[in-house]
Amino acid sequence: MSGVLGYARTFFIGGVYQPRPPDTMEGEIDRFHSLLEDVARHLDSGTPLVGITEEQLLQGPLSDAMTHAGQIALLRRLAGLPVAPENFIFADIRHDHLGPDQASPAAPDASWPEGF
Repeated sequence: MSGVLGYARTFFIGGVYQPRPPDTMEGEIDRFHSLLEDVARHLDSGTPLVGITEEQLLQGPLSDAMTHAGQIALLRRLAGLPVAPENFIFADIRHDHLGPDQASPAAPDASWPEGF
């Protein structure tokens, strides 16, 4: 997903995103959160997009990133490590809190038969 976010960022800063292979999983997690925070910073500050519209940004790389999030959730479930269900209407999701340290579920499902 870092590649998708890095690509999205190029529409704010120009250039081409060529990620190097990650050294460690922790390094890749750091890179992902850094890119996510940078894209959010550009969106918050109103940095103009170069070569695409806001709709294309949403329908292109941002939709691609959301698709990958669903794929990761599916793969975690298949691996026996499912993501806990939560009502995301009540989740503590904020544009200024994009790092790896996230809040605990605010409204987790009371019943989770496949939980471990």
